[in-house]
Amino acid sequence: MNRFIDILGKLGLTLQIFKTAFAAALSWFVATNLLHSEYPYFAAVAAIITVQVTVADSVDKATQRIVGIIGGVLLSMLLGHWFKISAFSIFFIILIGMAISKAFRMNPQIISQVAISSLLVLAFGQAKAGYAYERIFETVLGSAIAVLINALIVPQNAVPDVEKSILSYSKLSADTLSSLTALLGRFGDKIKTGRSEVDALIKEAKACRKVLDLAEQSLKYNPLLTHKRERLSQLAESIVQLASITIQIRGIRRSLADLQLNQHPPLEEPYVEQLKVSMEATAACIAAYGQAAVHASAENLEHLQATNREALEAQDRCLQSLHNRTPRVVLRDIGSILTDLGRIVSETDIEAQAALKAQAV
Repeated sequence: MNRFIDILGKLGLTLQIFKTAFAAALSWFVATNLLHSEYPYFAAVAAIITVQVTVADSVDKATQRIVGIIGGVLLSMLLGHWFKISAFSIFFIILIGMAISKAFRMNPQIISQVAISSLLVLAFGQAKAGYAYERIFETVLGSAIAVLINALIVPQNAVPDVEKSILSYSKLSADTLSSLTALLGRFGDKIKTGRSEVDALIKEAKACRKVLDLAEQSLKYNPLLTHKRERLSQLAESIVQLASITIQIRGIRRSLADLQLNQHPPLEEPYVEQLKVSMEATAACIAAYGQAAVHASAENLEHLQATNREALEAQDRCLQSLHNRTPRVVLRDIGSILTDLGRIVSETDIEAQAALKAQAV
């Protein structure tokens, strides 16, 4: 079935296009056969414009169109008594309508709709009694049908996209932290700074947040996906944790950059290797955290706990390996790195504890 849908999508026959065509046809059918409307095309046009990617977007679009039409109709009805259709009256009514809408800081879509409705009512309302009211009614009908179809026929569920984004985000976070180990032992060498890797991670964080926002929109006004809201709330907490981890990684990069900038004597090889082990063990925690956040199986949770223990042990060994003869300024910078590494493990451990509590319940 999914393969068949993919083939149709490649041919341009997407689900949203199907919904749009069906909403327009159903709006025309209802307006013509059940309500005997003289202007069924207004309902169809409203349906076409209202069908959007998410139900929330459809509701917003419908609201904008209805408010704009009501505003334009009222304006034309108030001023149309003193004007006949002409170039001057069109200019004046559209100018006044858009100016008033702009003064009230309305949405640009509403402002345009006010202008269109003012023009149509001014042009046809004088020749046909009841035209203005029917235009409002047909628009409401088409918009309502479009919203219902978008909500009830295979509503968009963006939760899997959020899960995929979290996996990508956590993996890149782990890879970025691992890549920063390349800065160790390069003090005085300005070729490698880690800035590009961290910038890519920040970009990924923004992309993940954008996917989450879209998912939250997809569940809004969507009665068939109400049960997904709790899951989405859990995923949102995971994204917050990953964002905090990103902050710690940025701090580690700055600390490593400070070590290079201050041009300290090269660290002894045991220190360098132990710090690398600590960073790589902590990076493994981040990757395991992403897997556990998306797939909270017993195996993934146990793996996350194991990597957390290994990372903490590696950090303790690194701290103990520092001798008194190490310069204080070096101790400060390495201590800052170890502090950030410890905070990363704390962030991932919070998720493990929460997941275990949820499983116990």
